[in-house]
Amino acid sequence: MAEANSGSGQDRVPIPGSERDPLPGATDRGAAGNDERVELTVQVRPRTPAAGARSADALGAQLPHERQHVSRDQFAATYGADPDDLARVEAFARANNLQVDETSAARRSVVLSGTVAAVNAAFGVGLRRYTYPGGAYRGHTGPIQVPAALAGVVQGVFGLDDRPQARPHFRPFQAVAGPVRPEATPAALTPVEVAALYDYPTGTGGQGQCIGIIELGGGYKTEDLTAYFGQLGIAPPHVVAVSVDGGTNAPQGTPDGPDGEVMLDIEIAGAIAPAATLAVYFAPNTDRGFLDAITTAVHDTANAPSVISISWGSAESAWTAQALQSFNDAFAAAAQLGVTICCAAGDNGSSDGVTDGKAHVDFPASSPYVLGCGGTSLKETAHAIQSEVVWNNPGHGATGGGVSDTFPLPAWQDGAHVPPSANPGAHVGRGVPDVAGDADPATGYQVRVDGQDVVFGGTSAVAPQWAGLVALLNGRLGKAVGYLNPLLYAKAGGTAAVHDIPRGTNGASDAGPGWDACTGWGSPDGSALLKLLSGGDGERLPGD
Repeated sequence: MAEANSGSGQDRVPIPGSERDPLPGATDRGAAGNDERVELTVQVRPRTPAAGARSADALGAQLPHERQHVSRDQFAATYGADPDDLARVEAFARANNLQVDETSAARRSVVLSGTVAAVNAAFGVGLRRYTYPGGAYRGHTGPIQVPAALAGVVQGVFGLDDRPQARPHFRPFQAVAGPVRPEATPAALTPVEVAALYDYPTGTGGQGQCIGIIELGGGYKTEDLTAYFGQLGIAPPHVVAVSVDGGTNAPQGTPDGPDGEVMLDIEIAGAIAPAATLAVYFAPNTDRGFLDAITTAVHDTANAPSVISISWGSAESAWTAQALQSFNDAFAAAAQLGVTICCAAGDNGSSDGVTDGKAHVDFPASSPYVLGCGGTSLKETAHAIQSEVVWNNPGHGATGGGVSDTFPLPAWQDGAHVPPSANPGAHVGRGVPDVAGDADPATGYQVRVDGQDVVFGGTSAVAPQWAGLVALLNGRLGKAVGYLNPLLYAKAGGTAAVHDIPRGTNGASDAGPGWDACTGWGSPDGSALLKLLSGGDGERLPGD
């Protein structure tokens, strides 16, 4: 077996981008107990560095039937971790009194566990306990260190810091203080009605597809799903709960908590693609849990999702550089595999809830390998769209969007006229979002959570809405759409495949003709998009 130095003395090197600062307002409560158990995920470099991203980018604007995606087995063998690198990390762990719990070449990860004392010694950190308004966590300051022999091999270590990493992007129509009847807001729609307004293609119902859904808390109740889909007059979808890092389907019993996010995601995706399987990946709300949920879903050979919906996120500034890189690598892997990732763009306008006076975009929606989903306010009359504008409802949220200060402008956005960042330095970066859909809670979705019928909006609703559409498209095309962004920018803009949203603002960005940093290219016309992806001109297919 390969050997790695224990890391003592002068041979440590910091992992780039692993530094953390305490949360704002946090109070240091002292050192974490030496005997406390810690679980970690060590992220290892790919076998062929940067080749995965190049392979994903090479897909370009090829139509689905022209694309050659790799299988999950092929990916593990070609782009996964080198077995020798995994062995070197295992040797380092054992030399430092850490237990090796799991290794995965495809996910490029080694899961370790041990005491705080062993972890501190192995990674050159001093774990401490903190409290902050709203909770407590274990964390560290400064960088994580590894032996010089592992420099470049280890790209990230996740799990030392277990602060909440993300928030769900859903908004109730009003504060939930008891049952909220859907008729309390006549503008509320069912997901089936929204799909009809956006002319989603019919025919397969997503048969043969699996939609992966990432959840960082909460849970669902089967009786609620049975009642909800019964009201819609459709059979409940097949839902599978997948545990990641100890996360489970654990309903908390209140609609305004994470249960609201879980049920919103399942009910929207399931109503749009009722014949699809829904695999719900439950993980703790930490950077480790979030990353492991994504890599588990992307490389899941049992459920094999063809599209993944993510309705959780936080501003780019809340992430470490090692996390941004590792998440982005996972999304690039999904592109190679033909898995579409749909991410909510946030519900706090151009600030993304940060109070420093600057513009911020939400991650993971800002990754160039995901479909960033912004929000609109949609009004309908006589089963047709009456109007659709940027969602910006003072006091009740606004769509996220803007320009990334982290990721450069992707080649496929060259012609979209993405403006420079509104922040000092005017960074020319990835524009967010790519597309949009109904998100205003005042024109929101009827859902059922913990025995209550409620009305929710938020860009959390748009991610599963687009994920359901992708499942329908995959079923009709007989081939995975996969990495949708290059196709959209090369072929869909200015066609009937999208409804341009030229009116409104989210704060620092204004809407206008074509792509903008509020709603991207706009909301979908599903049948026209199907024809475009089939090689047509973006007009509707006969019969759709």
